[in-house]
Amino acid sequence: MTAQQTDNALRQRLDFIELDEAARKSMRDLRPVISELIGGALDKFYAKIAKTPAVADKSQLGHAKKRQQDHWVNLTGGTFDESYVDGVTAVGRMHERMGLEPRWSIGGYAIVMSELVKGIMEKQWPSIFARQQGKLLAEKLSAVVKSGMLDMDYSISVYLETLEAKRRALEEQRAEAQSDQAIALEQLRRGLEALSNGDLEATLPSDLPGNFRQMAEDYNRAVSALRQSFASVRETSGHIKTGADVISNATNDLALRTAQQAAGVEESSAALQQLSVSVGQTAANAEKASDAVRETQQKAKNSGELVTSAVSAMAGIEKSSTGISKIIGVIDEIAFQTNLLALNAGVEAARAGDAGKGFAVVAQEVRQLAQRTVEAAKEIKNLISQSSTQVNQGVGIVSSTGEALNDMISRIDIINRFVADIAAAARDQATGVNEVSLAVRNMGAITQQNSDMVEHSSAETRRLKDEVETLIELLQHFRARPEGRSAGAARRAA
Repeated sequence: MTAQQTDNALRQRLDFIELDEAARKSMRDLRPVISELIGGALDKFYAKIAKTPAVADKSQLGHAKKRQQDHWVNLTGGTFDESYVDGVTAVGRMHERMGLEPRWSIGGYAIVMSELVKGIMEKQWPSIFARQQGKLLAEKLSAVVKSGMLDMDYSISVYLETLEAKRRALEEQRAEAQSDQAIALEQLRRGLEALSNGDLEATLPSDLPGNFRQMAEDYNRAVSALRQSFASVRETSGHIKTGADVISNATNDLALRTAQQAAGVEESSAALQQLSVSVGQTAANAEKASDAVRETQQKAKNSGELVTSAVSAMAGIEKSSTGISKIIGVIDEIAFQTNLLALNAGVEAARAGDAGKGFAVVAQEVRQLAQRTVEAAKEIKNLISQSSTQVNQGVGIVSSTGEALNDMISRIDIINRFVADIAAAARDQATGVNEVSLAVRNMGAITQQNSDMVEHSSAETRRLKDEVETLIELLQHFRARPEGRSAGAARRAA
């Protein structure tokens, strides 16, 4: 409101309540009395306010009373001008800030006016016969009441105008806030719509009105963080897919190798079982061979004894041959002597003539017999000589055979020990092979379990790979600028 408007409003009020120059003069006449009374009246007024729970702020009571007292002193000067309006406006605004509602303000003016009227009546009540003085007092009281009502009018008007100004300000703020809110909500709607369509590049404008700028900054930061997160998720998903491919290939290869290993272990188990049977048979055969070697050794020992007996027999034969040779020599000597005797007998028979012919025949026969004996003795001697030579050769051969048999017996003994060691080793080997076969069968079972687990892991890896591919396909629906692009290059939601 301009100064001219304020002055016009004041004059309208003054004219309406007939607060003319005479009334103003009455106020000036009462100025000393009102100045004396106003302090107590205001004390009573603000004491009531202090006890009123509805008054929000009581910390300004002392200051308000001082302003009110100064204002009443100015009011009693009877000068109702712009300074008066400023004073009553200041008091009204102070009451409004304190939360003093019009009902309490009117009640306060009633207390002040009551105190002033009673005080003025006590101090200026004329004698009962002085009618002219009573008329003047009535005019003065009328001026005081009019001034108080004017002041109350302005005070309440200030309160109401302040409330109206606040209401208009609130309405304007509400309208502005609604407009700002509509703009912000529209921008937010566009941003959320873009976000729902997978566009992570859309941001809210930074020039949104009022407090919505912070919302835009928070939203943009959230979208930026989400964009970076999606970029990281996309990159990580790629790494996961690559890793899943590697793991899938590795698990497939491992599954194949494990299956091959299981088959190999199964074949090894079968081979070990066969080997166990073969080793068992070898051990049994080694036992049989050991028995055969022992039997051969015994037979070789028996043969050695026979060879020894043969050597002894050969020695006896050789000795007998020597005896026979000696006997043959004696026979040969006898035959020689017989031959000489027969020869001599023949000579004597020849000398005897016919008488000696028969004896000569006998001598001749004896001679021939001696000659055959000599020849037979020679043949026997030759045969005995040959037999002796052959016996000597046989003795040498039999001796060599005996030595060979003894050597063979020694070697058979060594072979027997070797075969016994082989049999023992074969038994140990059979036991070890059985244990290895059992371990291989257990390893086969474990390998089969590993194969099943690897197959399960391979299936889970394939499922993970499929899920990662699905995730990557979902991420492809979101649009986000590369990390290297500046924020200014981003497309706005608006």
